[in-house]
Amino acid sequence: MEILRFQFIAMAVSAIVLTWGGLPSIHAQSLAPAPAPSSDGVAIDQGIAYVLMVLALLLTYMIH
Repeated sequence: MEILRFQFIAMAVSAIVLTWGGLPSIHAQSLAPAPAPSSDGVAIDQGIAYVLMVLALLLTYMIH
């Protein structure tokens, strides 16, 4: 019974020490917000390429 009491006290003390030591580091610095996505025309070019590939596929299917 004495060993269980010692283990309980040791765990409680270590939990308190770790909590006091760990809490300041949790809120040390917040992350910067992510930058807003900007389109440089790559997505538009890729969309046009997909449309042209589908048209070429349909045209090839209709010819054969």
